[in-house]
Amino acid sequence: MANLIPFKAVRPQRDKVHLLCSRPFYTYKKSHLKAKLESNPYSFLHVINPEFNALNKTVPNSAERFVLVKNKYEEFKKNKFLFKDEVAQFYIYRQTTEFGIFQGIIAGASVQDYQSNIIKKHENTIQNRENIFKKYLDITNFHAEPVLLAYNPTKLIKQIIAQNILERPEYEFTTTDRKVHELWLVNQPDVISKIQEEFKLINNIYIADGHHRIASSSIYQQSKHNHFLSNYFLSFLIDQKELKIFEFNRYINSIYPLNEEEFLEKIKINFNLKLLEEHQPPSSKMELSIYLKNKWYLIKIKPQKISNDFKSQLNSQIVSDFILKDILNIKTTRKNRNIEYIKGNQPIEFLVNKVDNNKMSLAIQLYPHKINEITTMADLGDAMPAKSTWIEPKLRSGLTIYEY
Repeated sequence: MANLIPFKAVRPQRDKVHLLCSRPFYTYKKSHLKAKLESNPYSFLHVINPEFNALNKTVPNSAERFVLVKNKYEEFKKNKFLFKDEVAQFYIYRQTTEFGIFQGIIAGASVQDYQSNIIKKHENTIQNRENIFKKYLDITNFHAEPVLLAYNPTKLIKQIIAQNILERPEYEFTTTDRKVHELWLVNQPDVISKIQEEFKLINNIYIADGHHRIASSSIYQQSKHNHFLSNYFLSFLIDQKELKIFEFNRYINSIYPLNEEEFLEKIKINFNLKLLEEHQPPSSKMELSIYLKNKWYLIKIKPQKISNDFKSQLNSQIVSDFILKDILNIKTTRKNRNIEYIKGNQPIEFLVNKVDNNKMSLAIQLYPHKINEITTMADLGDAMPAKSTWIEPKLRSGLTIYEY
C-alpha cells in the first residue's frame, strides 16, 4: 500500500527550462563543467557549484558550502529563473533517448514506505554519505534530483499517463546529449485522487537509482517529526519494464604479479576459455568477455564451481568471486585503485583503448543484469555487488524541485 502525495514544485520558467536543468554535476568532466558555468548563467550547476571562480573556497560538503548553495538557490528564485507552483500536483515526465523512451510520474514518495520496506533497496549505502546529504537537506531545505523508483503500474495508472500525454506538454526541450524531455502537469483533483488510490494497491516499489538520497531523506524525516513535507521525498516512478539496464564493466589497471600466461591458467580453473578472432559480448549471465594483450577471450563459468543460491549466480558476483578476489586478490572494490568501473553504454573501443595503452591491464565485459535479478535481490533483503548496474533514465536536476 504505497502512499504518494502531489506537491508544489519549484521549477524553471518555460523560456529558460532548457538552459536551467542540468545533469548531476558529478557526470561532468572538470573541463566541461567549467565551460558550462562560464557560458550559461541560468544553469542549475551554479546552484550546486556556488563558488565557481571564487579565489577562497569553502570545504566541500561543509555547512558553509551548503549555506552558499541555499543562497544561490534563493537568488535564482529572486531573479525569477525559478518559480513555485500555486497548487500541489503530480507531474508526468517523459524522456526520449536513443536507447529507449521513459515515462512516469514525479511525486512525493513516502519515507515511511521506505522504512517499512514497501520501497525496497538493492544496494548498501555508506553512512558518511547519508550524513552529508542529511546535512545538505537541513541547510538547503530542497531536493532537486528525483530518486528513480521502479514498480509494476496498474492498468488505470497506465491509462492516466497515456491520456495526459496526449495534451501539449508544459515543457518540451532537447539537451546536448540528444535527449528529449517533456513534462505535463496533473492538477485535476479527481485525477490526483485516482493516482493516489491506485498506488495504494501497489505493495512493492524498487529503488533503481538514488539509494543514498532516500536513506538521507529517512534520517532527515526522523529529525523533523512535526514537519509534514519531510515525510516524503522527490521521486520519479517508472514502469520497471521500461528501465534500460547497462552493465558496469571492469578495468583492471594491473594484473601484476601475474603475467598473461599465468593469469589465463588461473582463469581456466573455474572457467571454460575460448580465444576469439574478434570482440564478442557475453550472451548469458554465465559468460564474460575479457580483453588482455590485444586479444579477446570468451569465458564461461563451470557450472559445478558456483553455488545454487541466487546471489552467487549473478554475473557481477561471478566476477567478484572468481576473478577479482580469487585471482587478483581484490577483496574490496570500494576505493580500490586497481579497479575502475566503465559504464556499459560507452563504446567498447573505450575499454580496448585503455588496455592497449597499458600493457599490464585487463578489461572485463559483463552481461547486463535483468530487472528481475534486481527485484529478487531486493525482495530477499540482500544487496547487489557494488557497481553492478548503470540504469537509465538519468534525470535532470532542477526540473521539479521539492521544497521542505
